[in-house]
Amino acid sequence: MIERYRDIDEVFAFGELRKSGDIIFGYQLIRGVLAAQATGGSFCVLCDARRPDLIKGWYSVMRAVKSCALRCRLQLLTWQELTGALPKPLQKFIATKYGIAAE
Repeated sequence: MIERYRDIDEVFAFGELRKSGDIIFGYQLIRGVLAAQATGGSFCVLCDARRPDLIKGWYSVMRAVKSCALRCRLQLLTWQELTGALPKPLQKFIATKYGIAAE
């Protein structure tokens, strides 16, 4: 299904995307990258640093992006990184409620 998306061959080295049979991993990430390309915008993935599988998946999608200029507009930010920039009371709340502390 994803092969039918506009610009998929222009944006990605399709053979570099992680697959298992007919299943292409990172479907939502691929869609986000395509949206960034179509709008000329950026795409930032926000995830928990305790999920290295998600981080690895994101970098495998990024690696398949052909354009260096587009790759420069793609980012990954962890909740732990974000938490470090928040006010102390909010940091404490997030640490208590979700177990997420600044790195």
